[in-house]
Amino acid sequence: MHIDPAVYVRSVIRSVPDWPKPGITFRDITPVLQDPRSFRVLIDLFVYRYMRQRLDLVAGVDARGFILGSVLAYELNLGFVPVRKKGKLPFQTVAEEYSLEYGNASVEMHTDSVRPGQRVLLIDDLIATGGTMLAASKLLQRLGANVIEAAAIIDLPYLGGSQALKDTGLDIYTVCSFDEGAP
Repeated sequence: MHIDPAVYVRSVIRSVPDWPKPGITFRDITPVLQDPRSFRVLIDLFVYRYMRQRLDLVAGVDARGFILGSVLAYELNLGFVPVRKKGKLPFQTVAEEYSLEYGNASVEMHTDSVRPGQRVLLIDDLIATGGTMLAASKLLQRLGANVIEAAAIIDLPYLGGSQALKDTGLDIYTVCSFDEGAP
């Protein structure tokens, strides 16, 4: 019996209604991470996609992008770069602000995280409005990196983030997507 790996991973993601507030369905990846089989299938999907892309680094977005990005970097024999929330890095940093529905936030990286011309994969767990991923991509580009693709486990296309990223010219890859209100 053949099971599509992306369909399998999607089936393990838990949907939590009305969290963090009423009307929101939270897509929880922790069941995927807790189960060795689904975690391996997920990482293998990314490894097979990127193993011949001549990448130099994987950049993971705080915090769940750290989990995926560090494992993927290890499997691809690449370095890993954290893109952190503002105020979390101890060395000289560069920051990028982005808008949220309730205000603004910033992400930052060490100024020596990447070298000009390096080919970087940007990864996070989910693309919603795209603000965090777009800010991280801008940071990497300001430091001279070539962002080859932005990747995530989940796309929520009804929130417009994946389209906003595509509109900037950034290629994206997601394992699965959820429509608004889908189980």
